[in-house]
Amino acid sequence: MPGLTLGDTIPDLEADSTHGRIKLYDFIGDSWAIIFSHPGDFTPICTTELGKMAAYAKEFEKRGVKLVGLSCDDVQSHKEWMKDIEAYTPGCKVTYPILADPNREIIKQLNMVDPNEKDSSGNQLPSRALHIVGPNKKLKLSFLYPASTGRNMDEVVRVLESLQKAAKHKVVTPANWKPGDPVVISPSVSNEQAKEMFPQGFETADLPSKKDYLRFTKV
Repeated sequence: MPGLTLGDTIPDLEADSTHGRIKLYDFIGDSWAIIFSHPGDFTPICTTELGKMAAYAKEFEKRGVKLVGLSCDDVQSHKEWMKDIEAYTPGCKVTYPILADPNREIIKQLNMVDPNEKDSSGNQLPSRALHIVGPNKKLKLSFLYPASTGRNMDEVVRVLESLQKAAKHKVVTPANWKPGDPVVISPSVSNEQAKEMFPQGFETADLPSKKDYLRFTKV
């Protein structure tokens, strides 16, 4: 689908929400942000997902991340739905705003339209999409799930930490990496630079090619 993609700057949207009228750039400020869309209020998988987002809110907060939900229903519907979400996830409150998008304008601007899902009136619905946005307002990562599959919040935390480490330390994360595991020094960093940047040292994998491009360290 054409539209917003990795590396693009997200638009400075303004919309009604469960926290009142919100201007996206002002709300995000200098933080990272996670914007996640849902096909509709009072739907089963979305209810579990927003509950999990509420449960993980402190994990995101301590990583400097603002959360923004999005659904095509109106604010009053969102507020009523929040009661179900919080009841389903005891002890967790939905403290993040949920944007209203009754005219389907925001989902188009954020490239969150599901081309195969429509409501009873034939209007397009949001996909089960999630964007991670950097402090520079650029799209760093995007997940797109079908309506049948709920998101894994542990994976959202994992990729967020990977992106933040890459932005701060000039490192990349290997397959199956988890927070706390060794990271790989970016190929753009020479060995001499690596010695200065990573005084804790690094280990180079012994490969048949004898090329020293796979260098592991801890940050």
